[in-house]
Amino acid sequence: MYTVTHTTRYKYERNVTVCKNIARLIPFSNAYQNCLNTTFTIKPHPQTTRTYSDPFGNKVTYFEVARPHKELVITVVSQVDIKSQSQQQLFLSSIPWEQVRETIYSSKDERTLMVRDYCLPSPLVPIIDGVQAYALESFQPGRPLIDATSDLMRRIFTDFKYDPSFTTISTPLQDVLTHRKGVCQDFSHLAIACLRSLGLPARYVSGYLETLPPEGAEKLQGADASHAWFSVYLPNEGWIDFDPTNNLIPDDRHISLAQGRDFADVTPLKGVIYGGGNHKLRVEVDVRRA
Repeated sequence: MYTVTHTTRYKYERNVTVCKNIARLIPFSNAYQNCLNTTFTIKPHPQTTRTYSDPFGNKVTYFEVARPHKELVITVVSQVDIKSQSQQQLFLSSIPWEQVRETIYSSKDERTLMVRDYCLPSPLVPIIDGVQAYALESFQPGRPLIDATSDLMRRIFTDFKYDPSFTTISTPLQDVLTHRKGVCQDFSHLAIACLRSLGLPARYVSGYLETLPPEGAEKLQGADASHAWFSVYLPNEGWIDFDPTNNLIPDDRHISLAQGRDFADVTPLKGVIYGGGNHKLRVEVDVRRA
């Protein structure tokens, strides 16, 4: 079990009179993880709060602070029980990727019909020039879907440099492919674009990855960070996760937070403010294994 503490702190130049925000900071529950409880602490105390589920099944918390303030602090503490996903056995699947694509588009099963939305381009994952050619190096004719996707993950890990200084949230995916640089968000978007260019369903997953300190050193408070990876859909099995930033199949160190077509569907915190002027943002994440 993990305790995840996610703290977001805004400091404003001038008073903010009203802020309205939505947060996707409650980990979801599925076959591999169970969010036991989550506590929100918001300072100043909000006048309005409510929680609902969005179309992708994520829990969304809306809150409104309607009093003057120069600092906003949101601290979310969650206890999450993780089971090892043990997905290695899926590599025994010999279903060719072309057959998966055919099944997705021909099936009348309700679950499969819903998956088709993840085959389409989305705001942050357009089908860009060169992406299908890059994908086809891994997706040779008749190759099993899981094997091909694993190879795509490995190639992104090998071909692209992790460089936090190169991209921002708004950097076009074409720049990432051209310059071969980026961060976990970019690598996940690229993999999703590759899969969708072939007519395969792929989704974006945000979450956390437990980081381990060097041997003999104590783990620093707040040293962890948000993370992102992607999933591909395999009929009769469901969504299978891949982490291209680390070239690994997510296991019990990955904690899923939200899922969607791309980062825009899972943004941890966004909203509007009245006043404030310039601001400084600081985010701290701490993942502790019980």
